[in-house]
Amino acid sequence: MLRIGIIGLDTSHSVAFTELLNREEHPHHVPGGRVTVAYPGGSPDFPLSIGRVEGFTKRMKEEFGVEIVDSPEAVAAKCDALLLESSDGRVHAEQFAAIAPYGKPVFVDKPLAVTSADARLIAELAERNGIPVMSSSALRYAVPLVQALAAEESPVSGIDAYGPMDIEPTQGGLFWYGIHTVEMVYAALGPGCVEVIARANESHDVVTGVWADGRIATIRGNRIGNYRFGAILHRASGSQPVDVSATPKPYYASLLEQVIGMFRTGAAPLAMAETLEVIRFVEAANESRETGRPVRL
Repeated sequence: MLRIGIIGLDTSHSVAFTELLNREEHPHHVPGGRVTVAYPGGSPDFPLSIGRVEGFTKRMKEEFGVEIVDSPEAVAAKCDALLLESSDGRVHAEQFAAIAPYGKPVFVDKPLAVTSADARLIAELAERNGIPVMSSSALRYAVPLVQALAAEESPVSGIDAYGPMDIEPTQGGLFWYGIHTVEMVYAALGPGCVEVIARANESHDVVTGVWADGRIATIRGNRIGNYRFGAILHRASGSQPVDVSATPKPYYASLLEQVIGMFRTGAAPLAMAETLEVIRFVEAANESRETGRPVRL
């Protein structure tokens, strides 16, 4: 049984993951590891971060018996593998640098970072220290999307994805909620985007990405009360709608299965090169939504 440490108790993900791992009676329990230690963290200039630390820390202690320590390094010293869950992507590179010397495998919750420079730094530190690292939105592994992508041999020629896209000023454009929909696009098309153009108003964002081989993806971010995720997959044989919520299995459980697999085998299921491109895609989309001009990746 792996001892798992969490860095960042400023997000509901920390509690949700702990519940799936630690409660064997949960209908979607993910076996193989148990959260035993955590560092609360929290960003003072980010209300959705610092305002939630106290409540989530209390739940982790009282409901799950998790030991609370005072630094990321203290977590790394007391566990076999790490979930870097801090909701503020700006602190991920600094926190990763603190734990990298311990050589433990790490899952970094979305986004890996909020700049390509920080994302590359994390990748370099992981390689230098021989650490398996994975970063992903849970939407990439939503059961209906995975099943739809595997349903036909005919390749996917394009995807129109949609989801909620609230704006959080400290995280920048698509980095807060938009990245979930970006991850769905990359699950369908893989890496290879060469250009992005975005349009934005108070109610919506629409981002178009063009891949080197001519495939095209669109991303619609909604800010008008529609909080459902979904997509339409396009193939030569036809177009297929995908409702990613049409399953009783939580997205988090599907993601955790991938993470525990990496913790046990040392092999990341998602190439870091693709994750770096996801961050660059979001960065480019954010630039385009400000200027209205296409941006090359």
